Amino acid sequence: MSEKLKWGILGCASIAKRAVIPGIRASERNEVAAIASRDAEKASRTAEELDIPVAYGSYEELLADDSIDVVYIPLPNHLHREWTIRAAQAGKHILCEKPLALTAAEADEMVAACADAGVQLSEAFMYRWHPRYDAIKEIIASGEIGELRGIRSAFTFNNAEDMSNVRYKREWGGGSIYDVGCYPISAARLILGQEPEAVTVQALFSERHGDVDMMASGLVEFAGSVSLTFDCGMWAAFRNPLEVLGTGGIIEVPSAYVTGSPGSGSFFVQSGGQRREVVVADMNVYAAQADALARAISGEAPLRYTPQDAVRNMAVIDACLASARERNRVELGASLSRL
Repeated sequence: MSEKLKWGILGCASIAKRAVIPGIRASERNEVAAIASRDAEKASRTAEELDIPVAYGSYEELLADDSIDVVYIPLPNHLHREWTIRAAQAGKHILCEKPLALTAAEADEMVAACADAGVQLSEAFMYRWHPRYDAIKEIIASGEIGELRGIRSAFTFNNAEDMSNVRYKREWGGGSIYDVGCYPISAARLILGQEPEAVTVQALFSERHGDVDMMASGLVEFAGSVSLTFDCGMWAAFRNPLEVLGTGGIIEVPSAYVTGSPGSGSFFVQSGGQRREVVVADMNVYAAQADALARAISGEAPLRYTPQDAVRNMAVIDACLASARERNRVELGASLSRL
């Protein structure tokens, strides 16, 4: 690719300003060319603040800009489907924030629209682009920690006093399972290389916060009697660990999804009575994410994580939410096999 891809940002979300836009700029193959908001003044102010060349007062205007190659969609979850489909119809490639949609059915519709339009669609699970996950899978495959017995992970933070936060609007796709529970679910599927058979989830639904799940704890069952046990929350102290348990050892990842600080990409392996640190060089996962999409757009390499993977992850999220609301175990093997 002789020229960098030009990106347009749909919305002025904090994740875009704090992480994704700097990541695109740190990448090799991409540049941020425009930003849009439904509030023209907000778009102009953000563009000036972030030194973005063009500001649009509507999403439609940005999609009509023929110079834009790729759009990043950090909008609230309930808007992902609409604007992904509209971006695809405008001929734009798309990086859409996780979770891809509100349901697997919506996600499937988005994937089909992008396929029909001949554009690339990538779900913004930035953590997967960190090379330590390849290292973790290699250690498991080597037999160093023995036979797998389970995965345990969590992702929690406390934002409960921000009562105007979009995460607390149920109809907008609010709640901790959508926002952070999706990470342990995705990671377990990635590490095990298979889809779960059933889920059971218990959740704290808060009337103060729009009746969304402010905390949830779950069991996700995979084949071979291996399970993911996870918890996620928006009303608890911050943490994001992951642990892979084997018959002869343990892999410990203290910061499984957030790797912004120096050294946070490293992890530990306990086996044979020893505990060693596996040092992984610091990297910008947001830049890696953008460059991977650029390679797919140029035809150099297919997307490592396909859009259909996002549909399957949504199916597990659907099951977790149903289990939490209905207080029962939800089987999903048959439904996942059709996706």
